[in-house]
Amino acid sequence: MHDLFISYGRADEPLARQFAVTLEQEGFAVWWDETLRSGDTYDEVIEAALRQAPAVVVLWSATSVQSRWVRSEATIGDRNGALVPAMIAPCERPIMFELTQTADLTGWSGDREDPRWRNFVGDVRLVVDRRRQQAGAFAPTPTAPPPVAPAPPPLAREGSLPSLAVLPFKNRSGIEDDEVFAIGLVEDIIDAMSQAAELRVLSSSAIARFRQGEIADIEAMARSLGVRYILEGNVRRRMSILRVTAQLLDAKSGTILWTQKFERPLDELAELEEELVTEVAAHLNSQVNRLEMERALRKPDNLTAWEMVTRAVANYRQITAETLMLALQDAQKAVEIAPTYGLAHAMLADANATIYMHAVPDDPDTVAKINAEIGQALALDAENPLVLAHVAEAYNYIGQPRDALIYAQRALERSPNFGLAHYNAGIAHALLGNSREALEQFELEIAGAPGAHTQFATYVWRGSVHLRDGNHGQAREEYSHALQLNHTSAAAYLGLFLVDMLEGNVEDGRANLARMRQHDPHVTPETLELRLRRWFGMIEHCDRLCAWGHEHWEEEGVTE
Repeated sequence: MHDLFISYGRADEPLARQFAVTLEQEGFAVWWDETLRSGDTYDEVIEAALRQAPAVVVLWSATSVQSRWVRSEATIGDRNGALVPAMIAPCERPIMFELTQTADLTGWSGDREDPRWRNFVGDVRLVVDRRRQQAGAFAPTPTAPPPVAPAPPPLAREGSLPSLAVLPFKNRSGIEDDEVFAIGLVEDIIDAMSQAAELRVLSSSAIARFRQGEIADIEAMARSLGVRYILEGNVRRRMSILRVTAQLLDAKSGTILWTQKFERPLDELAELEEELVTEVAAHLNSQVNRLEMERALRKPDNLTAWEMVTRAVANYRQITAETLMLALQDAQKAVEIAPTYGLAHAMLADANATIYMHAVPDDPDTVAKINAEIGQALALDAENPLVLAHVAEAYNYIGQPRDALIYAQRALERSPNFGLAHYNAGIAHALLGNSREALEQFELEIAGAPGAHTQFATYVWRGSVHLRDGNHGQAREEYSHALQLNHTSAAAYLGLFLVDMLEGNVEDGRANLARMRQHDPHVTPETLELRLRRWFGMIEHCDRLCAWGHEHWEEEGVTE
């Protein structure tokens, strides 16, 4: 039985060998891997050695911090109370581990009498001895193998929301007050995340049994809880700052999917604690949404209706002729898979309405069909905030913003921090000419869903509000910000064209009109005027904007 497992980056193999040899000279039984790791999952032998090791020695360097293998091995070691890290070259450690006590062995030559080495060996020995004692104290009496958990029932064709378990956060400060804070923080994060419309979060009582002691097998725990994602983290003081570090794991593989730190001054923590919880929850929700869209796009077959809707949302994000058609096709497939699934009908109405707004001339029959699809969605699932938010978007895009506002507000009553509902409330207010209310809703959407797939479009709509109000400089800033998030946004280039023309910058305007056409080659002078009248019909110089579009349509502009 080995005493320790060495985790290292492939390029650091010579130094890892030196560590292994010297640690063996110190009397430790060492397990380390000299073979190239490959594939998408741990080799069974590596994983078994890692989990059985009383100590996990991680060698941090510029190479190893980039390795998902090393980061995952460090996470398992840390989770089991077995981590003994050492810095072997200057680097910025992963956020999750930068406050963990780490031996600085940069430039160590192999000298066993080096004081830094002696301290490091002492740390390793303490961990090995402690873990051996724990194993002896809590070794189970041999029994029959535990029964294999029954396979979960097959998913309904509708599919289900992604699920998350929030594990107890570790108190790395060693201060009793911080232990209380860590427990309360997890409770508050669970409460905030449970309001998310697109995520199923386990209650704190469901994970209470994992509060005490180390979790030896997080994958087995995740299977028993039936979740797709795990959130874990720690709390630590650093002078006058309290730092919270959180990381999201794939429950099946234990792979780290996202990690981030959040800091607040200790003397302001009482006032800022709610803000901290909101920030953690907002970032986490956006990350899960992004991961779910990527997962649905990668999955080749046997998709549920939920996954088809998720694919539709992912394809929808660019708002181009091609992606909108893909979104429409995905939504239609979702309805075919599950005809009584309200969300599928809501997404189908949303996709059809978006295409109508961008490219279809005024047609009462088309609007009636979209209204019928909206009615079907509401008849099937009128309490679901996801359904309500997509219904609101569909109403906005067929020119019924008052109806849109009603359903966006209903969605927010059920899910107060739902970004898509704030987004569509903002569009409704913008179309109704309520500038202050529109900007407030867009600000809430940005704060509540950082990195959301619609974020660039949010800035486009904010630009349109400022443009309506004659605030050309602010409109330009919003359109420019949209392009920072999505440099192919035709709508943002169109906004810049309008600002340029209003400010008399004709040459710049022509260039931005040309860029708009480059990124949306399907647009015609007729569809351009259609969009302008639907977006800006309430402003008195809309006719002038449309005339500029026609006038400069054939002008040669500077492309990117």
